[in-house]
Amino acid sequence: MAVSTVLAGARVVLPTGIVENGRVIVEGGRISGSTPEGTPSLDLAGHWVVPGFVDMHNHGGGGASFTSGTVDEVLHGVHTHRLHGTTTAVASFVTGDMDFLGRRAGLLSELAEQGEIAGIHFEGPFISPCRKGAHDATLLRDPDPAEVRKLIDAARGQAKMVTLATELPGGIDSVRLLAEHGVIAAIGHTDATYEQTVEAIDAGATVATHLYNAMPGLGHRTPGPIAALLEDERITVELINDGTHLHPAALELAFHHKGADRVAFITDAMDAAGFGDGMYDLGTLAVEVKDGVARLVEGGSIAGSTLTLDRAFKRAVTIDRLPVESVVRAISANPARLLGIDDRVGSLEPGKDADLVVLDENFDVKGVMRRGTWVVDPQVA
Repeated sequence: MAVSTVLAGARVVLPTGIVENGRVIVEGGRISGSTPEGTPSLDLAGHWVVPGFVDMHNHGGGGASFTSGTVDEVLHGVHTHRLHGTTTAVASFVTGDMDFLGRRAGLLSELAEQGEIAGIHFEGPFISPCRKGAHDATLLRDPDPAEVRKLIDAARGQAKMVTLATELPGGIDSVRLLAEHGVIAAIGHTDATYEQTVEAIDAGATVATHLYNAMPGLGHRTPGPIAALLEDERITVELINDGTHLHPAALELAFHHKGADRVAFITDAMDAAGFGDGMYDLGTLAVEVKDGVARLVEGGSIAGSTLTLDRAFKRAVTIDRLPVESVVRAISANPARLLGIDDRVGSLEPGKDADLVVLDENFDVKGVMRRGTWVVDPQVA
């Protein structure tokens, strides 16, 4: 049941800045602008209240895969991430057979229609064999617009993003198709040149899938896709801030060039997120997770992450020394805007869903609320 309460005394992060000794009023599952008589109050002095996290690139968690799990397993994976503050998540698929991906899209579109997930992201099969990462090379294909259309139709209006190597035959036409249908065209797993990347941005691409990873490095004579993606204000860059995928200097470079409004923290999580080390499958490929790092058994490529967004948040403010307001934009407001759901989530404003996270002074999660219901009961003294 949704609660009616006033969260009082915390540092509240609003779009306008940090409010000391702030108040968040929750009424009927939404944030309210007024306090009904008799509404109970919860003292959160010494804590932070921030918007619920929005993860636009997530493959699973809690031992469950969004690509291959049953509906109950997918829901378990979603709940695992909610326990870590992610109140909104897009289900990402790794490369698979076209018919299989179409069936999965149809199945998970029902969860999107029910509000359990925020949509579907196809990361493959339209990616470069040169930069495939942890994707099955035998299932890759060029981005034929007709096949791209087939997948977004299978998702019944719930396709939010498609990652493509836009330099491949059909790539630019596929970007245009996605833009026309209101689906994010994301440049990733790409071997594109600088010039080819600029062409894709001009055609309508708006996101860089996990910037730096699965693309050529930045060169002083051949700048490649990274330079084009960093310099263009139309592009928002995904960053996996787990200490494995990015050096702190690379993260700082991205924030310096993009500004806080054009960065989105993601997990790129696979099954092991919130679950532990061991052997897993990522699509058709075997993965070993050791010391929290996921790698393919064959070849050793990094295979997604075991990250949860609360860890990304804490690392950003305590290790990377980013301002809390900037991290909130990157982890909540920006992905919500890209997904077209910022009228409901992404910030603590009256009328929006009461999705929020309570953090202590060390930026550890002490409470999670989704749509006015506590997913994690607030643990405050």
